[in-house]
Amino acid sequence: MPGAAMTGSEAALRSVATPEGVPVAVELADHGARAGALLIDLAIIVGSLVVAALLAVLLMPVVGTVAVMLVSVLSFLLRAPYFMAFEMRWRGQTPGKRVFKLRVVDRHGGALSPQAVAARNVMREVEVFMPMQLVLVAPSTAINPGTLWIVAALVWLGIFTLMPLFNRDRLRIGDMIAGTWVVRAQGVILQRDLTSPSPADAPRYRFTRTELDVYGIAELQTLEKLLRGPRAPGTNAARTEVFKRIRNKIGWDRSDAAVDPDAFLNDYYRALRAYLEQHVLFGDRRADKHEAAGRRRARTPASGA
Repeated sequence: MPGAAMTGSEAALRSVATPEGVPVAVELADHGARAGALLIDLAIIVGSLVVAALLAVLLMPVVGTVAVMLVSVLSFLLRAPYFMAFEMRWRGQTPGKRVFKLRVVDRHGGALSPQAVAARNVMREVEVFMPMQLVLVAPSTAINPGTLWIVAALVWLGIFTLMPLFNRDRLRIGDMIAGTWVVRAQGVILQRDLTSPSPADAPRYRFTRTELDVYGIAELQTLEKLLRGPRAPGTNAARTEVFKRIRNKIGWDRSDAAVDPDAFLNDYYRALRAYLEQHVLFGDRRADKHEAAGRRRARTPASGA
């Protein structure tokens, strides 16, 4: 049997260290899924363009180069805002990416910025659409400058289209410039931490989203220091006190006869860590409990006049 080699899914795993130091593991999207997502998006764009072009012909009958120019301008106006608007509105997803469960994320663990979204999608014009337009518009009869344009455009298109096949992170030129990755959106993979000795360990205590929404990254890091720190005189008392504070703060009033403070703190830490990792990866960063409380108040409709 050959030596242990990484499977395709293992080779696609990458670790992102967020600015707060919270490690997040992601799985890069495979080439087939990315191509399928792009085809769906292109089908939507082309369908919209065909409908718009037919309406333009019916309402403004024009011929020759004017018609070609109008269609080209309309094509750009449909393409560029389409990708940028959806990726900003849907946190890194377009309709095609949503079908294939893909998402654009920042390679450095931060929120996906408008500048990054604009950069990667403007570069798509250079990578894909400009050479495609040259192929479609340039003359293709006999041996003339038009044929040379087509050959050059096809080489151009081939180099940029195949770029993700020749780098380990599967990056387009647009991703390189924007500092982004395209990853699988299903299930962020959490790296093991010191409080979870075995993946088989099931949590004894579970928490609702409301109970996890109370704290932010600062409190997570404080709790982590407490749990990872060495046992010393007074540590048990400190853990018990922290357990009581967290339980009261989140309003945890289960009817369990006896609660193990250590198990409670470990389970709450793991649940809060996973909850915050998901939000940080998708652009929702809450620094501490004060910011978390502010966001909860913002989501709660004001009572009275």
